[in-house]
Amino acid sequence: MQMLCVKVLGPLEVIRDGVPITPSAPKLQRVFSLLAVSANHIVRTEQLIEELWEENPPTSVKTTLQTYVYQLRKLLELDAAQRPSARVGREDGQPVLLTLSGGYMLAVDREALDSSHFERQATQGWTELDAGDPEAAFHTLDAALKLWRGSALADLNPGPVLQAEVLRLDEMRKNALEHRIDAALQLDRHQEVLGELTRLAARQLTHEGFQAKLMLALYRSGRRSEALGVYQRTRTALADELGLDPGAELQRIHRAVLAANGSLDADPARARRRPARREPPRQLPPAGPGLVGVETELHTIVTAVTTPGRRGPAVVTVDGPPGSGKTALCVHAGHEVREAYPDGQFHASLADAAGQPVDPGAVLAGFLRAIGVPDHGIAGSLAERSTQFRTWTAERRVLVVLDDVLEESQLAPLLPAGRECGVVVASRVQLAHPAVTTVVSLSPLDGADSVRVLMDLVGPERLKQDPEGTRTLAGRCDGLPLALHAAANRLRQRPHWPVRRAVDWAETGTDDPFDLRASVSLTYSIATPKVRWAFRALSLSDARSLSLTDASAVLNLDGCLAETLLDDLVGLHLLEFEHAARPTDEHRYRMLPSFRAIGRQLHLEAELLGADRENDETAMATTGCPSPIRVPVAPNRG
Repeated sequence: MQMLCVKVLGPLEVIRDGVPITPSAPKLQRVFSLLAVSANHIVRTEQLIEELWEENPPTSVKTTLQTYVYQLRKLLELDAAQRPSARVGREDGQPVLLTLSGGYMLAVDREALDSSHFERQATQGWTELDAGDPEAAFHTLDAALKLWRGSALADLNPGPVLQAEVLRLDEMRKNALEHRIDAALQLDRHQEVLGELTRLAARQLTHEGFQAKLMLALYRSGRRSEALGVYQRTRTALADELGLDPGAELQRIHRAVLAANGSLDADPARARRRPARREPPRQLPPAGPGLVGVETELHTIVTAVTTPGRRGPAVVTVDGPPGSGKTALCVHAGHEVREAYPDGQFHASLADAAGQPVDPGAVLAGFLRAIGVPDHGIAGSLAERSTQFRTWTAERRVLVVLDDVLEESQLAPLLPAGRECGVVVASRVQLAHPAVTTVVSLSPLDGADSVRVLMDLVGPERLKQDPEGTRTLAGRCDGLPLALHAAANRLRQRPHWPVRRAVDWAETGTDDPFDLRASVSLTYSIATPKVRWAFRALSLSDARSLSLTDASAVLNLDGCLAETLLDDLVGLHLLEFEHAARPTDEHRYRMLPSFRAIGRQLHLEAELLGADRENDETAMATTGCPSPIRVPVAPNRG
């Protein structure tokens, strides 16, 4: 197997089988670097365009970008077409540069990236230090820092997107360095780090963390007057450059140096102590901004997973349209109830960056490592790993939060056994597993709640200047929190824009103004070919809603077959079912305008590329359906 090594912690280096193959062209370097620091995640086309050209892209921007991607595939041997399937980059360990809906992704083993090694070791070192093991933390963090060969991507002139990643990596490096020095000071190795601290403090006069550590190291080295001099120098620098006084920690160390009362002396016994026990897993992602319009649904989840006297684990599933906030709701609920689960909170996504189902066996391996099972102790088969997890959870109270469950078969192996355990699942379809105890279905927010979301994110004063424009923008977002957050981000990034400008941008500026394409495409990808065809065909209709009779005409199918496809689309939340107002009326089906626009894009792509044509017609033939009619695309009138 050919081995690829990508180094970004210093000048960019790409090495295959020991031979340097780093691109020499600056723009190729920047494209590849952005793909590498975002490895196994989609980099959106608009991000690449902003990185390379900011606000002045050439007229042939997409063609130029495609040329760069082609050159990278050829130069670095990253062409998926050379191997059997688009998933080989994951299955046989070979890296591949994939073209996905809305962007590109470098699928590569994380072990090939020096930044991945660093982040993993740095996180492990911080955990070891927090757990009271400074010896292990020192060695782990020291190994992580030795991976650096200079500033991240030091030989590049990064654009705005890549610059943000460079700053993130450099900040992680600085944090790892501080933690390693903390570990050394806890181990009474102040002499070893004194020279390093002196250099760091001289370079960053207002970095109070480094100054405090230098004072401590000088004091423990018997250089008390120099420690006091560091404080005076730092106080002057903070006042002159920032107009600030020293912080509480720096002042505390200053007082202790003046008092020389022994409070800063090293504690050898503390350095020798080992952690008494492993901390339980705390894997929940940050909760993010507050939720709006789903207070009832949040209460339902919290009640379901905290009600005592259960006979088995509480399993709550949350389904809803793409972009409706399922993930955010589940994570918020997890934080609400985490105190009720003192033995740990686990979290995993069951869809990878390319929208493919994640193997639950790999997820279980991560869970087992988190509870202290060494690699050699993790069973080989899915069934055995599931048994290990159930055994450990049988007498414990743990919470499992699962995101983007795509298949019912993914859920069962990940369920804990303890009857006081809880499981909260975000799914794109309603799961019918017998273990499910509560089902929560989300709907788009109404107009008032949509405006509240924008107000919370952007600020009421700015939006009150144009209330009609705010309502229009909220309406364009179809009540989907993902779209509302995208619109709010656009306004925050452009404080000079009036709200009306954001409305114009949404209507004319891009094919995917609200970042919904990836989420809709993931739901679309798990549908059968027949259902995908029906979604595309129905998206071409300009009607606000369709009766079964109307939909049958659009699809050119009899009512029974059409209703089956419509029900499948409702189950995927790509259509909404509207109950008839009167018994004599027909029920109707509605597609959100934003989904309709994405469906039309998918239709055009299928027409241009011939994608799914053979599958569509074969699927129609096997059901006895006539060939689908071709509906001309008309302007979307909402």
